[in-house]
Amino acid sequence: MTDPAVSHLGLCVSDLDASLRFYCEGLGFEVAEGYDLDDQMLPGLDLALEVPGPVALRSQMITHGSLRIELLGYRSPQPGGAPSTSRSTLGFTHLSFLVDDIDTTVAALVEHGGTVIEPTRQNLGIQVVFLAGPDGTRIELMQR
Repeated sequence: MTDPAVSHLGLCVSDLDASLRFYCEGLGFEVAEGYDLDDQMLPGLDLALEVPGPVALRSQMITHGSLRIELLGYRSPQPGGAPSTSRSTLGFTHLSFLVDDIDTTVAALVEHGGTVIEPTRQNLGIQVVFLAGPDGTRIELMQR
């Protein structure tokens, strides 16, 4: 068995510009490489991405230290579905970040399209709060 290396996390977004503001201006990610892709240049892309063709999207990487997130901004087909709203739902439930000042980070994320999920703001021996990003992806903040 080989030892796998993490490449990146992928997030499908409905508005790439709004998501870039949220993650880059709100959380401090940096824009990295990006690719405009379609199934004319890459036959079989629809099958690889498990979406009906024709496919056209922007694959935009963002980085924060060693963490790489691929924001998938589809032009075709239109994205659909809903992110998890419960940490007991199977599959991906949230991204979690340790921050120095939870209130300052919450304010920056709200300014850039985030929504605080107030019942989650708790002191569990460590300050914790969840926000929903522009498309509802859950972001957990924990104050160091």
